[in-house]
Amino acid sequence: MSIEQNQEKKLKYDIIGVGSPIVDALAQVGEDFLSEHLTGAKGGMELVSGEEIARLAALAGTTLVESPGGSAGNTVFGLARLGISATFLGKIGNDQTGHLFAESFRQMGGDVSRLKKSEDPTGRCVSLVTPDSERTMRTHLGAALTLSPEEISEEDFLGCRHAHIEGYLLFNRDLLRHVLGCAKRSGCTVSLDLASFEVVQAAEDILPEILKEYVDIVFANEEEAETFLGKGKSYADMARELNQYCEIGVVKMGKAGSVVASREGIAEVEPLLVEDVVDTTGAGDLWAAGFLYGWLRSQNLAACGGNGSRLGAEVVRRMGTVIPPERWVELSRELS
Repeated sequence: MSIEQNQEKKLKYDIIGVGSPIVDALAQVGEDFLSEHLTGAKGGMELVSGEEIARLAALAGTTLVESPGGSAGNTVFGLARLGISATFLGKIGNDQTGHLFAESFRQMGGDVSRLKKSEDPTGRCVSLVTPDSERTMRTHLGAALTLSPEEISEEDFLGCRHAHIEGYLLFNRDLLRHVLGCAKRSGCTVSLDLASFEVVQAAEDILPEILKEYVDIVFANEEEAETFLGKGKSYADMARELNQYCEIGVVKMGKAGSVVASREGIAEVEPLLVEDVVDTTGAGDLWAAGFLYGWLRSQNLAACGGNGSRLGAEVVRRMGTVIPPERWVELSRELS
């Protein structure tokens, strides 16, 4: 189906999230836990085996708090909570964890008809939160890893206005290219969250082409932007450079705010400072949800960035990404 045909077709969903359906298991640990039980950089994300996930979960013990997650999942779940019509494309297992993911999204008003099923277990992520509120993640993709290009077609994107795609798909280049091609041919605009500096490192040879050919909005935090563009540049310059690849370039700097660049100009967004930070898990994903909430409603870039700051500041006040339903009602009134 052509772009023109899809545009003529009645749009049913403002957004489709594409990524790995994951259930997060969060635990507060000391700095010594990381040095004793992990290798790799603090604050990053590494893919591990199911056995490693089980080992870390056992070591963390009863402190674990579970919630549906995944990068695109966090973003699109947030948008559904704000009343944006949403669906999700990914693969879950036929297990209790997969049921938790799907049922949670359904209860938020999201559509689960585009979730694929597998006999493999649903993906899980152990997120270890140290006293400085930084999170270090270890992820087993499980069923999500078995999603193949053959299972996805342009039909999955029909009736969708915008596709938000998580950067972790860059680990599977054939799948990512196929997803992006299907989304664009179906008439969707596309946003891509670069996800982590490890993702950018692994995909540095193809990322420029991907951004130029398929992506309308790119989200990067300061580490991801520096990994892609090089150090020694101002955040504003990095946002402008990202804007050379696609329509809108975003650099998120956490408590330092954010910079959004488009061909019309640049918006420097002040942060909302939070004194009682508990956990930064999902802060960037919810920032993207706030931004897209405004963008889908044709707000200017400064307002979109302000929405992102508000949601990002909200989620870091608690463990995990589960904001109480009554607070979502208040947030929907507070956003621009």
